[in-house]
Amino acid sequence: MSKLQNKKDLTRQDSHPEFSHWRTGLSKFLRNKAACFGGILILFFVMSSLLAPVLYSKDPNAQDIRHALEPPSLEQPLGTDELGRSILARVIFGGRISLTISLSSVFLALLLGVPFGLISGYFGGKIDFIIQRITDVLLSFPPFLLALALVSVLGVGLKNTIISVGIAGLPHTIRITRGCVLSIREQVYVEAARAVGTRDRIILFRHILPNVMVPIIVNATLFFGMAIIFAAGLGFLGVGVQPPYPEWGTMLGSGRSLLFAAPHVATFPGIAIFLAVLGFNLLGDGLRDALDPRLGYD
Repeated sequence: MSKLQNKKDLTRQDSHPEFSHWRTGLSKFLRNKAACFGGILILFFVMSSLLAPVLYSKDPNAQDIRHALEPPSLEQPLGTDELGRSILARVIFGGRISLTISLSSVFLALLLGVPFGLISGYFGGKIDFIIQRITDVLLSFPPFLLALALVSVLGVGLKNTIISVGIAGLPHTIRITRGCVLSIREQVYVEAARAVGTRDRIILFRHILPNVMVPIIVNATLFFGMAIIFAAGLGFLGVGVQPPYPEWGTMLGSGRSLLFAAPHVATFPGIAIFLAVLGFNLLGDGLRDALDPRLGYD
């Protein structure tokens, strides 16, 4: 009976190649120790941010000048900053802000970049020319300098930081989506859909978009880490999230003048940035290796 059931399961999987592809990709991802380690890091930061009030009940903005610049101890595991605020509390709560900026900016880049990339790659012609020339203008700036220029124009603050970082990642999203569409639109099943009179909107969202999701997901995962670096860089320069909000880059910037007197003030926010970015990079590389069919399967 069990052998018969196994044969049925194999037949079912073979009859759904898309299901089999994702199943094989998941199996390969789970065998990738570096990718799993990256996923554990990201899960750790996400859970600590969501459960921040439970994990550490102290107010991250509560000041106590009497205990300013205390080194790490049992009472203050990561020490205190120049205003006597708990660095542990600020790192934990700062993860909320840094991850919010990262998530929101990636969502903004996908919300604008994927539709423009689909339209540009599928229709071509004048529409493609206009979109690609605008993309070329954005790509002429290094991404961080583009974010810095935008936030300088829009003004400092959380919302403008999200907009600036999201637009900085927009041109790469457009180019990746367009490149995938250019190859997929020539496939037989797309030509067949056109031949039977299927509307362009349906072809784009039913036949093309699902087949470009893998590179889009991988690019978005890698951009999560880049967005954290951009937000931290803006905060370090004083044009990102403003004090007293405990954003990692802002904390790093305020502690740079204390590197010799109290190195722990800048060290722990820097370690948080490093681990979060490392986690997203490892996760993105693992997803690429697992889901890209051109790389083959073990």
